[in-house]
Amino acid sequence: MSVVPVFLYHAVSDRSPRWLAQFTVSPRTFVEHLDMIADSGLHVIPLRQLVAALLGGPAVPPRSAVLTFDDGYADFASTVAPVLAARGLPSTLYVTTGALSAPGGPSDSGPFPSVTTLDWSQVRELDAAGVEIGGHTVTHPQLDTLPRASVREEVAGCKRRIEDELGHRVHSFAYPHGYSSRTVRALVREAGWTSAAAVRGAAFSSERDDPLRFARLMVRSDTGRDRFALWTSGAGAPVAPFAEGVRTRGWRAYRRARAVTGRPYRALPA
Repeated sequence: MSVVPVFLYHAVSDRSPRWLAQFTVSPRTFVEHLDMIADSGLHVIPLRQLVAALLGGPAVPPRSAVLTFDDGYADFASTVAPVLAARGLPSTLYVTTGALSAPGGPSDSGPFPSVTTLDWSQVRELDAAGVEIGGHTVTHPQLDTLPRASVREEVAGCKRRIEDELGHRVHSFAYPHGYSSRTVRALVREAGWTSAAAVRGAAFSSERDDPLRFARLMVRSDTGRDRFALWTSGAGAPVAPFAEGVRTRGWRAYRRARAVTGRPYRALPA
């Protein structure tokens, strides 16, 4: 079974709000990671190539990896995209449609306060430059705690908006906070998304993985060089697929109970 590291980044910046700091890596660290990926012999492939394999198509080449980015922060256009373009590396950017900002400044409302996000003109430019644009819902909620109608609008409404803005179909979705459930995944499929990215703690994907909750390795501010090196060697994390654990189910039940009683668990954006 081929082990495929799907790396998940959020912000790449030297400065970020306190709530985002743990999900931020510096530009220097990001470049070091790309160097480590190259030096390890990994080859970065487009996400669609992995998804095709998960859906029964051709196998991915040995030693493949995928780069993904969540939320849609402005530093993707200013910092990340030029570095990836210079190296000829493909990537997938999952945008939260309701968080995309007016040109020129951070938002003080919405799911990502006090941080500048991309605007639609930048998203269109990135799409035209070859970055795959995927969906990350409208408002970045914990989908597995919402009623079906709300989930449907979050996942289908996000898809409609991106397709209206880009003028073509989009296929790739990512669950906010990595949270999903059987019902949520069914609604994602119903909305027409071909794949959906989870987190699964921190795990490698593989050609046996579930295309509607494939595993990723979340890169955080505290992801040390040694740990990242292990990941590039195909070690240091479990390999999906694996069954949802009792702890995961219990955590979902707890968050649902809080949502029902009007005291929703305040999850950090991820």
